[in-house]
Amino acid sequence: MKMHAALASLALLASVTSFAQAPPPGGPPSPEMQAARENVTHSCAADVKALCQGKEGHESMVCLRAAAPEKVSAPCKDAMAKLVRAPR
Repeated sequence: MKMHAALASLALLASVTSFAQAPPPGGPPSPEMQAARENVTHSCAADVKALCQGKEGHESMVCLRAAAPEKVSAPCKDAMAKLVRAPR
């Protein structure tokens, strides 16, 4: 009987520890990534206004990356270069 209780306790412990893993990839961004995103938002505001009128968030980033490189300002290019793209 003691063996059965010990095995049940181990099974319960194993199931609890499986929930204590790292958050899934879709979780909140790291503080570094959040700072890089804020830097892009600040550095690229004029570029978005001039080149990507009416676009916001992810759409504005796609638009800036699709724009001719000579039309995007140097500070915006630098800020975007510091962003790490998520693996696909």
